[in-house]
Amino acid sequence: MAKQTSRSLSLALQGGGAHGAYTWGVLDRLVEEESLEISAITATSAGAMNAVAMAAGMAENGAQGAKDKLEALWRGISRSGRSLTPYGALSPIAFAYASAVQSLASPYDLNPFNINPLRDVVKDVIDFSKVDDSGIQLFLSATNVESGHVTVFEDGDISLDTVLASACLPQTFQAVEIDGEAYWDGGFMGNPSLFPLIYSGAPRDVLLVMLNPIRRDGVPKRAGEIQDRMNEISFNAALIGELRAIAFVQRLLDDGMLKEPMLKKYRRLNIHAIKGGQDLLEFSLRTKYDTSWSFLTKLKEMGRAAAESWLAECGQMIGTNQTHLDLRKEFFEG
Repeated sequence: MAKQTSRSLSLALQGGGAHGAYTWGVLDRLVEEESLEISAITATSAGAMNAVAMAAGMAENGAQGAKDKLEALWRGISRSGRSLTPYGALSPIAFAYASAVQSLASPYDLNPFNINPLRDVVKDVIDFSKVDDSGIQLFLSATNVESGHVTVFEDGDISLDTVLASACLPQTFQAVEIDGEAYWDGGFMGNPSLFPLIYSGAPRDVLLVMLNPIRRDGVPKRAGEIQDRMNEISFNAALIGELRAIAFVQRLLDDGMLKEPMLKKYRRLNIHAIKGGQDLLEFSLRTKYDTSWSFLTKLKEMGRAAAESWLAECGQMIGTNQTHLDLRKEFFEG
């Protein structure tokens, strides 16, 4: 594990389909910050793909290697876009039609040979032997289909299959089997999982890069809008639960309510956030399948701008036990 410094940081990366290109932009800017050491990443789905690309690139050629790998990953996703999405040109009508078809037929019916273009993209771009050499602790979440529990794959277990398991949307792809267990997208139970950062010795400063908005004003009334909001709420539920638990423990620590030996089991996490979900409010669910290069690069630039703003406003707080994010206000009172 990389040596911690006053500027050592953990990352928590949400999934969100093509919206993960926003996180690409965030990472692209963060690795340019020479005084910042990213020591651990917990991630899900598109966040998991970003995480392994960054780690492999860092191992190969430092910050520039990370930038190159991330771009190669998203170029590959863009080139494979027509195969990756069942929604064709992504018009509202085409999206609605394909969604209706998927409600009647599963990927086992529509894709009996289990063809997943993401497998070729990730395989071509990522050298997984380099991922472990990066010195970055990785925690990738997937949902165990039968138990319904989250499974977190860690260093030594990170592979092509674990990344695909973390990004396996069950409406689109057959479950990914690893050692006899079937997995779906990690977003159902950990988007991403924060608890590994508590018990692993990872840096206490955690930057959460969110892709799903927590708050969206107005009550949706059209079918598509209702489905969009249902997806946002369900894919944020596990994360909000963990953040509430962290806020509760921090209040106990602040009030001196935890005594030995319990005090040794808990530690403070300083949660920072880039609320990409709020930046992405204008984009509907169907754009999570839009892999056109123009759209992906637009999201990248939005992510870079958000990271630039966060560094200017909050970067100096790393290592100080301070953060602009009030967990109690955000997740207890909101």
